[in-house]
Amino acid sequence: MRAATDLRWCEDVTLDFHNSGGTAVRSGTVAFGTHVIGALGIDWATVDSAVPLPTPIAPGARKRRTWTVCVDSWRVPLGMHVETRDVSVRWE
Repeated sequence: MRAATDLRWCEDVTLDFHNSGGTAVRSGTVAFGTHVIGALGIDWATVDSAVPLPTPIAPGARKRRTWTVCVDSWRVPLGMHVETRDVSVRWE
């Protein structure tokens, strides 16, 4: 789930995690692909970032976490905004 913030170069991204396995997840990474979108809807760039997975996640447990994902302000001129469209998770 994405939500706008007061800054056009940031947005809040909420993810739900469910460990359906039989052992606890102890580490991992969440990667975001944040797109810079122009006033006419043109996708000008994608900026990648990553954060640690909210661990531990016990077997059968669910966790919800919200991150404020930002790009450098100079990448988002007036009239443009960001959309975090790509999310991937690597469990370790």
